[in-house]
Amino acid sequence: MINYWVEGLKIALQPNNLLLMLIGTVGGIIVGALPGVTSSMGIILLLPFTYYLDPKSALLMLAGMYSGSMFGGSISAVLLGVPGTPSAAATLIDGYPLGRQGKAGKAIFTALIASFSGGILSGIVLVFLAPILASFALRFSPIDYFALAIFGLSIIASVSGKHLLKGIISGLLGLFISTVGIENIRGSTRFTFGISQLSAGFELLPVLIGVFAITEILMELEQKGQETKIQHRISEVFLTKEEFKSIIIPILVGAIIGIVIGVIPGTGGTIATFLAYNVLKNISKRKEKFGKGAVEGVAVVECANNAVTGGAMVPTLALGVPGDVVTAVMLGAMILIGVRPGPLLFQATPDLVYSFFAGWFIIQFMMLVVGFVSTLTAPYILEIPKKILMPIVLIFAIIGSFAIRNSLYDVAIALIFGLLGYFMRKHNFPATPLILGIILGPMAEQNLNRALILSGNDYTVMFKSPISLTLLILAVLSILLGVISGKREGKVGGVKKWREKMK
Repeated sequence: MINYWVEGLKIALQPNNLLLMLIGTVGGIIVGALPGVTSSMGIILLLPFTYYLDPKSALLMLAGMYSGSMFGGSISAVLLGVPGTPSAAATLIDGYPLGRQGKAGKAIFTALIASFSGGILSGIVLVFLAPILASFALRFSPIDYFALAIFGLSIIASVSGKHLLKGIISGLLGLFISTVGIENIRGSTRFTFGISQLSAGFELLPVLIGVFAITEILMELEQKGQETKIQHRISEVFLTKEEFKSIIIPILVGAIIGIVIGVIPGTGGTIATFLAYNVLKNISKRKEKFGKGAVEGVAVVECANNAVTGGAMVPTLALGVPGDVVTAVMLGAMILIGVRPGPLLFQATPDLVYSFFAGWFIIQFMMLVVGFVSTLTAPYILEIPKKILMPIVLIFAIIGSFAIRNSLYDVAIALIFGLLGYFMRKHNFPATPLILGIILGPMAEQNLNRALILSGNDYTVMFKSPISLTLLILAVLSILLGVISGKREGKVGGVKKWREKMK
């Protein structure tokens, strides 16, 4: 174990990897701070630049983007009154009023300290829990992997929010898309319609670029001329001794809730932040301050937000099941750079796993330094007009699609899926279930086929394995929890109305 850590630390501390982590972290903070440019989009746009990197270096760079973007969302929440990422929506409740009181700097600095704490504490849990979970998963048979894929697909209920039926339709479409090409077990060709390029199925990166990046660009075109203005400027930044003491308990509360929620697949930062805020408000002696500019409110929300990142990486790395929406994209990104998440990852490439663990903690310290600088420079970054920003994003999206195989075919696929994503967004079909279907579909199909071959076409085999049966029960519970949380989605949607009222 110590040897793995030493080797991992050596890899993470290589100058080129430190530079890549820094680039990822800076890019993540900028991406998170810019409304309309999501964490998922940032990871996808970064992918083409990782194609020619060593998988270890590429994964560290993506981790920097992931962590940085989680903090970046708080900047626009405080300065613009618009969350840069969905999970920063709860930051508005106290962050925006603090900005109105001339304490925007304090609000962002509090968010930075809390995000750093959440990242470090969740990283510790990731380091200890992921190897244990991966070791247990080595016992899995093909039918257990099938049940695991079904459990992963049950996340669709959670990420669909109020639109459960549309989420299911989106997921089924993703499963159908995953069947295009040559079937791995029997070698039969499906749904290629005589197009030779479709024999290998759809390349994942153009699909991701289309569904997330190009769709977002098309949505922004509808809002031409609607620029968001800076509401507050940065003045005082540092917390007083009393204020610093007051955020210790909120940070601990946020960390515990964020880590627990993060480890549960299909939950995510938005649920964790609102739950943490509600818990702290109920136990606080200063309930009357919440919603009017309490630094404790900002601290608990941002700590929970970043604690989710490490927690969500536990099932993603150990089982290959994404913990939330962003890690669903991270899962696809890892597959594209040659990293296959799952229990065998810890046995086959321990140097990659432990370099990621070491890099995770280094990234949190980088975020602390870069985040402080961004606190002072954020107003200038946020004033980049969208008429300049979106064409740059489009250029990166097209170049990224073309660079995979130097083929215009992949650019066409990205554009087609961009139009599909646009249609889905306009009609409230969530995109994440589509991606989950595409990623987890082959895993479910191939392992079910293997299990049926081994059992002589006995479909009851999935109920005979204790692991498989447990995972199927968890899948049912996940669906039920998703339905319940979808009914509570109005609390998140109510933030927009609240912000308008504040103005």
